Parts: sequence; C-alpha cells; structure tokens
Amino acid sequence: RRDQLIQQAAPLTLDDPDAQLGFTDRLAREQHGWTRDYSAAVVREYKRYFVLMALSTRPVTPSEAIDQVWHLHLVYTHSYHAWCDALVGRYMHHGPTKGGASEGTRFEGQYEYTLALYEAVFGETPPAHIWPDAKTRFSPSERSVWVKADELRARVYAPRLVMAATLVLGMLLGV
Repeated sequence: RRDQLIQQAAPLTLDDPDAQLGFTDRLAREQHGWTRDYSAAVVREYKRYFVLMALSTRPVTPSEAIDQVWHLHLVYTHSYHAWCDALVGRYMHHGPTKGGASEGTRFEGQYEYTLALYEAVFGETPPAHIWPDAKTRFSPSERSVWVKADELRARVYAPRLVMAATLVLGMLLGV
C-alpha cells in the first residue's frame, strides 16, 4: 500500500503550467521570508504528508510550514479534492486547534507520532528545516508570520493617506 500511494502521489502537482502565478510562487510570495526553492521543498514534503494521512489509522499533525501549504491548497478546491480522492479516497478536513493546554498536548503527541510514522514510511528522518522536533514545532517562535505588520500598514494606510492628501490638496487649491 505504501509503495502504491507513493506512486500515486508522484504525478500530483500543485503548480498549474498555464498559470502565470503558480502555487509554489504564490506560496513564496505569501509566506514571509520563504524563497521559491524553500516553498518547492515544503510542497514536496506536503505531498509526503498526504501519503502519511492516507496510511495512518490515527490523526497526524503537520509541521507549521506544511500547515501553511495545506491552508493555501484548501483555496484551490478542485486540486484539493483531486488530491484527496487520489491519495486518501475521501475528503480530508482540516481541523484547527480549539486552544488550551489539552489541545496543545494532543497536537504535540500527534506530531511526535507523525514524525515517527514519517521515518517508518519513508525510511529517513524528516528534514529538520521543514519538520522540526515537537518542542520546537509548538514553540511560539515557530509560528509562521502570515502578514508582516509593515506590509499591512502599507497596504491599508498608504492608499488612504494618498487619498486624504489628494482631497486636502484639492480643497486648498479650490479644485
């Protein structure tokens, strides 16, 4: 079953060759500090995560980086459904944490299980720059930055400032 799933996963891609902005490029653009090469490496690991979801009889938990790929993939609904059908045979829901200590303990345990399953399935240690150990994975410093504060201010306030300045200038000039 493992070999069959790995073969089924091989041709699956997230990048549409007809798209000007492909999935991997969009991922690199949206994740603070991610290069295209790093994004491509995380996408490869995301494919492996899908194989783990298909093989596991217990819940598995992704690394923070892989979770970011999963979030973006959910937006690509047709592709996401196709991956679920091809590898798992059913739709895979994404269940975020409800918060609290017991949830943290549960997800940390699931993540440790996921790392062990990865080694058992693929015969190698997961790459640490994508799959850190559980303590690191659930530390506050590991959480990805979704939107940089400076960029948010630039996106929201700069256009408003330009519009306000234009209106004030127009009033001063009597236009």
